Amino acid sequence: MLTIIALPLITSFAMALILTYPVIIISKRWGLIDDPKSNKHKKVIHKKPIPRGGGLAIYLSFMITTLLFLPLDKHILGIILGATLLVFTGLLDDRYNLNPYLRLALQFFAASIPIAAGIGISFVTNPLGGGILDLSYPQISFELLGKTRSIWILSDLFALFWIVIIMNFLNWGAKGVDGQLSGVVAIAALTMMFLSSNYSADIAEWPVMILASITVGAFAGFLPWHVYPQKIMPSFGGSNLGGFLLAILSILTTAKVGTLAMVLAIPLIDSGYTVIRRIAQGKSPVWGDRGHFHHRLLDKAGWNIPKIMIFYWATTLFFGIIALNINAQNKLYTILAAGLCLAATILWLNSYKQG
Repeated sequence: MLTIIALPLITSFAMALILTYPVIIISKRWGLIDDPKSNKHKKVIHKKPIPRGGGLAIYLSFMITTLLFLPLDKHILGIILGATLLVFTGLLDDRYNLNPYLRLALQFFAASIPIAAGIGISFVTNPLGGGILDLSYPQISFELLGKTRSIWILSDLFALFWIVIIMNFLNWGAKGVDGQLSGVVAIAALTMMFLSSNYSADIAEWPVMILASITVGAFAGFLPWHVYPQKIMPSFGGSNLGGFLLAILSILTTAKVGTLAMVLAIPLIDSGYTVIRRIAQGKSPVWGDRGHFHHRLLDKAGWNIPKIMIFYWATTLFFGIIALNINAQNKLYTILAAGLCLAATILWLNSYKQG
């Protein structure tokens, strides 16, 4: 089994490691630079100009390795096309700072591509116990190109919003400091790889393991360029590609959405809290600010960037190990407990600053 995943992982790692340098050069020539002197947004923490466009290096590594090791069936084609649109959107955003609502619309379109290719969530395990929740009905059947096709309404809608939510929440809650995003995605994808290996007796699960290993390698290979002090930023394209791939892996791995939610507990809870906070303040939930948990650790607890980076890696690994060893109901309780702990920590940090 090791041979199935080792070579794709090593290949994607090497490609990302090698391709990132020319992408840095290209980003500078294309003007894909985040300069804190011109970008006065509160969330900006770097002190000198940093190239954007890191998502392009991750994407090229992922796409090339996938085409080398997996057959180009309709599912893989849908994943690649969706990823291509996200990275292209990311490059446009790196250059022109697109309106968040336009980015959101393009995210929904990109997420719909693999769903149209047949990737969906037909059932989920009931986290409150009592078996599974069937999402395969209602269905709409129609004739297209001489074949009878079906739209599984609940299944497709669940998958669509799941992919978009993971993309945005990962972008908001795990991209604030150097090395944070690439490490979190690599560890989360590693968890999904180990999870899919539990079903390795089913040969149909092997492509999922390979896809997960390629994702691990692509983000791990980008990591040396992204750790503090970062040489390039993953930006919108990189974070969306990470969320997109993780969400799809959780669907393909026998619909283990609860496992991914637990692995990404800290950024998901932080982003959920941020959405509620912004709405309560009468602000749009999609416009960024400096109120995320990593900002609080930086501004109020006095942590430095490497310490915050390692904290996010460690908590992702911690929750990943637990998620592989407990059932759906215990995952729900763990996520709720993590949410309470995070809320208490945020309140403490607020009072700590005032004191």
